[in-house]
Amino acid sequence: MTFQVKCGLIALALITLGWASFCLGQAAPAADPDRPGTASNAPPVQRLPGSISGTVMDQSGAVIAGARVTLTGEDRSIKQEVLSGADGQFSFSGIAPGPFQLTITSAGFATQTYSGILRSGEIDTLPPVVLTVASNVTEVQVGVSPVEVAEEQIKIEEKQRVLGVLPNFYVSYIPDAVPLNSKQKFKLAWKTVTDPFTLVFVGGAAGVEQAQNHFREYGQGAQGYAKRFGAGYGDTLTGTFIGSAILPSLLKQDPRYFYKGTGRMTSRALYAIANSVICKGDNRRWQPNYSNILGSLAAGGISNLYYPPQDRDGAELTFENAAIGIGGTAVTNLLQEFVIRKLTPKLPNHDQAKP
Repeated sequence: MTFQVKCGLIALALITLGWASFCLGQAAPAADPDRPGTASNAPPVQRLPGSISGTVMDQSGAVIAGARVTLTGEDRSIKQEVLSGADGQFSFSGIAPGPFQLTITSAGFATQTYSGILRSGEIDTLPPVVLTVASNVTEVQVGVSPVEVAEEQIKIEEKQRVLGVLPNFYVSYIPDAVPLNSKQKFKLAWKTVTDPFTLVFVGGAAGVEQAQNHFREYGQGAQGYAKRFGAGYGDTLTGTFIGSAILPSLLKQDPRYFYKGTGRMTSRALYAIANSVICKGDNRRWQPNYSNILGSLAAGGISNLYYPPQDRDGAELTFENAAIGIGGTAVTNLLQEFVIRKLTPKLPNHDQAKP
């Protein structure tokens, strides 16, 4: 092929390529800023807020109430704080998507942190946050006051009902529960004496007494029933307030039974029986249960003011009844340790060991 032919072919190829480029340029319209759907006028991607929730537990699997959870977002200057509820759960809502960090603190536990990224509109449920017991603690910075923690624990106890009906407020399934202050002791006593089941129980007992013509001087009919009901409710009122609120406040003792739930059956039985005459003080040390013993004696003495003369207890009988009351407490504690817990539905997992 001659040199002139080669040059001609090359020139023809260049002309063809140029014409194709011109046609393609005419076919592809330029981006029109005023035309919808073009790249320059595309709507911005929406960033929807989301939520973060989780549960705080200790190493045994027991939930921790009153733990302080601090959320720090991408903008470090913005922080949110919540306390874990009675079930150990916490939740943040309306959180902007992006990186976040949680800092979890609770008295007696080492601080725990958790980092993650929240996507747009995501409902993020975190795995359980497990706090470990702090080691070599020389000074503890308590983020939540003991009163607040005790208040959360009382809320748990107020939901405890045997067979879902009978109140079981004076049992703590938290071995190291925070001591109650005087106000909380009176609150728990008031909750007990005003509970509907307490009124039904006293009313039923008064009906049985009237059917058996017990306390004969009260008579029969509505008036006799009212007197029997008043006497029975008076016993409940004085016994509960004196033995579980007034004396525990004065003597700084805890009126609750602390469920053991671990160890051999013999050791648990001895523990339950011993708790009829000993109790935890507000200093968390075991001591003689003066509140229960003196409360039984005081309630028996006060009852002499409203029972018929022939039915009033003398001093000797009052002491006998106090001894019977202590024995009854021992039996009740045995039931608490081995039976009642199994009959209490929806019991929060706050004990450190299973029975």
